[in-house]
Amino acid sequence: MPRPAATARMLGPAAAAALVLALAPPAHADTGSLAATTAVGVHNAYEKSAFPYFADALDSGAGLLEIDVWTDEHTGDWRVNHDLFGQSNNCVGARDPDGLRDGGTGNDFRACLTDIRTWHEANAGHRPLTLKIEMKDGFHAASGMGPAEFDALLGEVLGDALYRPADLKGGHATLDEAARAGAWADRDALAGRILVELIPGTVERGNPFDDLWTDEEYGRHLRDLAEAGDIGRAAAFPAVLDAESGDPRGRYDEGIRPWFVVFDGSATAYVGGGGIDTSWYTDNGYLLIMTGAHAVSPAIDPVSPGEEEAAERVAELAEAGATTVTSDWTGLPSVLGMVLPRG
Repeated sequence: MPRPAATARMLGPAAAAALVLALAPPAHADTGSLAATTAVGVHNAYEKSAFPYFADALDSGAGLLEIDVWTDEHTGDWRVNHDLFGQSNNCVGARDPDGLRDGGTGNDFRACLTDIRTWHEANAGHRPLTLKIEMKDGFHAASGMGPAEFDALLGEVLGDALYRPADLKGGHATLDEAARAGAWADRDALAGRILVELIPGTVERGNPFDDLWTDEEYGRHLRDLAEAGDIGRAAAFPAVLDAESGDPRGRYDEGIRPWFVVFDGSATAYVGGGGIDTSWYTDNGYLLIMTGAHAVSPAIDPVSPGEEEAAERVAELAEAGATTVTSDWTGLPSVLGMVLPRG
């Protein structure tokens, strides 16, 4: 019998969605590289309104989970919260599986990472997982909370679970060269691995005194590590945020453009009259995260749509070139676990 992913290539979005829902394969079982498949993610998965515990988000089957992080220069904490003040989230910081849903929530980023590591060790061979980090107010290197310290924290807690830029780069000169050469690993080879995506935050982007946002700052960090022969220390992939026609990396200095191979923008910009040709992303092997999947016309419920209409939307965006489709569909595990062929 053909694999569901292969069969879906011959079907339209509605039929492909129905097939995947009917057969419901585990996400990590589908073949194809990260750049050749489409998974489903959850926006702001750290919020208690989304999942009572971050372990619930990890158990949901989603291929991408998003966390908002603040750099608190006064306390030295990497805070996890949606709003400017305080800390509210579903992370426990459990060091054993029995504690993942036992204990107080509302902890810092290290606690979220610790939950991920503990869950990872208890679920050997889990699906490849993208951890999307929105740096709400950006890095603050002067307070010891810059890209190097971020790498160190991820490496200390997640360790060998990380899928690092060096893993993609291999013997290629840059990440761009590696992506265009088809160097992304297959999903089955990435079982148990975690890729970290970095985007600049809403507060950072609105700060008139911040002229070096997370994407560019981390892009420079990658370039400098590579020039020093130390690219193995890098723990994350910076993303080019917001849809733009052509090559949106033109906003950066030429020297760091080849270090961006992940792109992140609103689904409505790519589908339904948005006017952006996504074949450029597909042809070059770049990852393309399409956010706000529910808003594509005709819009569907952003939190609790029907299972079939949500699955059909995922299939539509997979056909349009997304490698990850995100929304707030936390109550649809059969949809969150979908993996379809891209394009």
